[in-house]
Amino acid sequence: MKLADFATQLTDAAKTVDKVMLDLFGEKTLPGEILRPARVTDSMTYAALAGGKRLRPFLVIETAKLFGKEGEGVLRAAAAIECVHCYSLVHDDLPAMDNDDMRRGKPTTHKKYDEATAILAGDALLTYAFDILADEPTSADPLVRVSLVKTLARASGLGGMVGGQLLDLEAEGRFHPDGKPLQLDDKQILRLQAMKTGALLMAGVDMGAIIGGASKAEREQLGRYGRALGQAFQIADDLLDEEADAATVGKATGKDAAMGKGTLVRLWGKDAARKRLGDLVHEAEGALEGFGEKAATLREAARFVANRDR
Repeated sequence: MKLADFATQLTDAAKTVDKVMLDLFGEKTLPGEILRPARVTDSMTYAALAGGKRLRPFLVIETAKLFGKEGEGVLRAAAAIECVHCYSLVHDDLPAMDNDDMRRGKPTTHKKYDEATAILAGDALLTYAFDILADEPTSADPLVRVSLVKTLARASGLGGMVGGQLLDLEAEGRFHPDGKPLQLDDKQILRLQAMKTGALLMAGVDMGAIIGGASKAEREQLGRYGRALGQAFQIADDLLDEEADAATVGKATGKDAAMGKGTLVRLWGKDAARKRLGDLVHEAEGALEGFGEKAATLREAARFVANRDR
């Protein structure tokens, strides 16, 4: 597959997921709801539809396709994981966390609105994600819906993304009297990054496998792919933070170095990090061998992650 073809697929999937989210964020209430205040739905929409690659929902869609599954249920699951991702960005950008003013080339949600609205928009995106997954249109099989909810909850919660964000703040020295960054070794950095970033990428792959009815062995293979992809994504992200400019990536760069934050790029050096990045792409591709040509798009996703420029 040519990179241009993959980019088109990614863009087309992003547009489809954006439409699904826009429909889901509408003013019409669902059974059990009383009112959807416009400021909440507006800020949710701003936060979630302000651009982005939509890689996590893309992984849901493409993994489900391995097993011949497409349609409304897949797209709803894809929208759900993107809701969680977007909530995490809204909260990460807050002054109490990363204190960022720009995201995807636009003012962050708390700058566009205010901090209170941004917190509530993030809360709404997070809770709505599980509403989407638990609702029957996502799957007629209640066991599938429960498995999707559990997978996303564990990836995004205290033992996954939230826990990883806490470790990241701790590594910055946020909770220590002297305020000095911790000197993490590579194992500690890998664990932190696997939680903060990798867990949700892995969840996207696993959710597609769940919808597709994958066997235990197939889910294990795809799990190896997801782990390699997640680590590759973070190394590529750290390289961008070191080398790219803010206009290119749509957010502030150089913050890791300014805060003395430990990354594999800073610990190993850029050349060693790039070599590891190439190795991870090969690992991801190798994990998909059993799926043959059906997995061509997922293989290209690993290459895209490693070579992206924003």
